[in-house]
Amino acid sequence: MPRILVIEDDDAIRDLIATNLEMAGYDIKQAPDGIKGQALAVQLQPDLIMLDLMLPKVDGFTVCQRLRRDDRTADIPVLMLSALGQTQDKVEGFNAGADDYLTKPFELAEMLARVRALLRRTDRIPQAAKHSEILNYGPLTLIPERFEAIWFEDTVKLTHLEFELLHCLLQRHGQTVSPSEILKEVWGYDPDDDIETIRVHIRHLRTKLEPDPRHPCYIKTVYGAGYCLELPSSEQLPLSTDAAVV
Repeated sequence: MPRILVIEDDDAIRDLIATNLEMAGYDIKQAPDGIKGQALAVQLQPDLIMLDLMLPKVDGFTVCQRLRRDDRTADIPVLMLSALGQTQDKVEGFNAGADDYLTKPFELAEMLARVRALLRRTDRIPQAAKHSEILNYGPLTLIPERFEAIWFEDTVKLTHLEFELLHCLLQRHGQTVSPSEILKEVWGYDPDDDIETIRVHIRHLRTKLEPDPRHPCYIKTVYGAGYCLELPSSEQLPLSTDAAVV
């Protein structure tokens, strides 16, 4: 039974979330503030953390950052909850390390769908490992067991999301992948009008893989259409790998 830690200071909301998750078959633990929440996360090692943003003592942004810096909790998926629904709020949440962001008020059915998608995607068995799919091309090789990439002979550690996003693009190497395809395949739920979720994680991937993240030459934006992964083939690797900046 998957264990979920709910860190939420509003008693009524916390109880409502906990009750519905328990009815759906999850083992639920609760914390009313950031300090207790972080301590329980380290102690319990839950399968998923639902983290409110506006918490007493320590806010959700800070808690999420601390969880990501701690090796014991770094890989636990975090679903951030907040009444702040502006794009910049979501960007800050993703930059702090959240895997997904749910704006209050939300439908309980949507909450359960997000929880199921996160648990399915981060069940310690990467989607790429479950299928006979492309795992390498040119300078890139994905290592599903460790959520790592071999990139021009260097080992790059990836988050669950970064791994799945890179894997999604690799399956369609040289093709433009639309935001709706990415959201459905990587995040596991139907897309909406907000693609900032993808943009933030694309930026994170570029920081790890691009020589100059501000002028990407491998993970390209096709404006109005999506993203395209363009890599040199194995035959091209002995030559210069400096691609034209776009």
